[in-house]
Amino acid sequence: MENSLKAISLYHLSFAFIPIVIVLFIFVKWSISSKRSIHALTQMLIQLLLVGYFLGFIFESNNIWLVGAILLMMVLFSSWIALSNIPVARIKLIRHVVLSILLSGGFTLLIITQGVLTLTPWYQAQVILPLAGMIFASCMNSISLSGERFFAESAHGKADDKARNIAFHAAMIPNINALFAVGIVSLPGMMTGQILSGVAPFIAARYQIMVMCMIFASAGLASACFLSLIKDKAFHFKSTSNPP
Repeated sequence: MENSLKAISLYHLSFAFIPIVIVLFIFVKWSISSKRSIHALTQMLIQLLLVGYFLGFIFESNNIWLVGAILLMMVLFSSWIALSNIPVARIKLIRHVVLSILLSGGFTLLIITQGVLTLTPWYQAQVILPLAGMIFASCMNSISLSGERFFAESAHGKADDKARNIAFHAAMIPNINALFAVGIVSLPGMMTGQILSGVAPFIAARYQIMVMCMIFASAGLASACFLSLIKDKAFHFKSTSNPP
């Protein structure tokens, strides 16, 4: 494939919001609050425009300290967001989540960048930041799912080991389903992006295999690490938890 997509103008980008307006109209028509959706869409728009602007500067500078600071910020933000659906005060669990994401996400990122991509230097911002984003997001989602399920099962009288196993399995369901669906039901982000930019599909498939492996592994490792860290302290957390 020789042709690649042209840059999208802001005028043409505005057409992408036509289906969104229809969805928001459904919210209103069915008397469902759309405030959270509008807030999320507005935040998404602002965040991506700002990120698109600042990433250009970061990629050009390729500074090791700047890249390291951004990676740490990503870990902290993903850790805080992961606890949003867990019925325990965030401050009680935040250190366990940060440690889980640092260990599992950092290990996975190291294997991918140095083992698969042999990235030199390791802090190439244009490569490591997008990959770290996918990995930390996977860790974040799996911890959120496993944590919520663990405390829910514990509240229903399940033993800690049984609650842990149920929670781990529940957290991995989306990733297992994604493995079954990839290539048949969906062409995921990295593969689609590469194909649209002109990369041969067979080469794009290799990169997508790498992405699927790192997302599955980071999700599993993060959930297992988090559940192991909180299991022995579960009674204390449950006795001082906030209502869902």
